[in-house]
This record gives sequence, structure tokens and C-alpha cells, in this order.
Amino acid sequence: MPEVKSRRGEYTEATRRALLDAAADLFTERGFARTSLDDVAAVARVTKGAIYHHFSSKPGLFEALFEELERTENGAARAAFEAEEDPTVGALAALDQFLLACSEPVYGALVFREAPLALGWDAWRLCEEKYSYALLSDMLDAMTAAGRIPAHRGEALTSIAFGMLGAAGQLLARTRAEDRERVRGECRAPFVALLAGLAITE
Repeated sequence: MPEVKSRRGEYTEATRRALLDAAADLFTERGFARTSLDDVAAVARVTKGAIYHHFSSKPGLFEALFEELERTENGAARAAFEAEEDPTVGALAALDQFLLACSEPVYGALVFREAPLALGWDAWRLCEEKYSYALLSDMLDAMTAAGRIPAHRGEALTSIAFGMLGAAGQLLARTRAEDRERVRGECRAPFVALLAGLAITE
């Protein structure tokens, strides 16, 4: 039997959602440093005390939003990867999903522009490793198991490819809307070349 939420539970969930949506809009438009919790409360149409009921601080609010964005977008990239039988084709599909996400104003701005400031560099890096690095490692493992790239590749390949993803994300986050499609293609090309260079030929 499905769980029935109480009216209070529905209100609590709706308030949290309103706060995250308001924060996403404000952090994207104004930046983390120039957005106050009073601003977020005003846009969400709740009291400032309601924010502290859900989040311990402004960085805590940002971290919750960041985690949600990463779960959603990395989930979409993993789904794109797993939808393809050939892991190399899947990896490129996941890359396309990632580059498209980085072109979106909220994801690109918050994950690659604001997060290092809001969370601190080390915490941001750890969060990125939890999501993007883990997915990248899984994809490379799948390509290795399928005989598409050499085994015993070491940690360097994953780290270098992860750095390339971060650089692409940061570039797209600061690219003008009218140029993003072109820049996505420019960002994709080095990854295609890397996979082609690693490919095992019969």
C-alpha cells in the first residue's frame, strides 16, 4: 500500500523545494557571494527561519542544491551510457549528455562557476569525484572489460580524462548562449581523439 503523506509532510516538502528552486535562480543570476538568505526567503515566500529548519547555513543550502544537480545530471549521463551495448558508444553518449548539461545556465553556473567558491576547492573536488569521477571510472572499466582499451591503464588516464571534463565544464559555463553549440563540438573533439588513440585494433 503506498505511503500517504500527511498535510504537514507535504507542506514541509513543498517548502524545501521552493527554497531550492529560489536558491538555484538567485545563485545563478547573482552568484553565491551576492545572494543572501533573506533574498532566498523572499523569493521562496517563506520566513528566514524556514530556511534554517531545512538547511544549517547558506553553504549548507548550496551544498544540498549542488548534490541534487549532480545526482540528476550524472544519473542522466549514466543512463545514456548504459543504454548503449557498445561501451565506447555509450561513453560518447554520456559525454554528450554531460556537455549539454554544462551548457544549461543553472548546472553550468552552479557546478563549475559558483561551487568552488561556495564549498571551497577541496570540498568541491571531493563532490565531483563522488559523481563524475566515479562514472568515468566505471565507463573506462567497461571499455577495458570489452577489450576496447588496454588493461592496466593505471590511475593517470582516469585523472587526466576527469581533468578534461572539468575544463570543458568550466569553458561551457562561461560561454555565451549563442556560442555553446559550437563550443560543445570543440569540447567533444579531444575526447573522441583520446578514445581513438587508446582503441585496441585487431
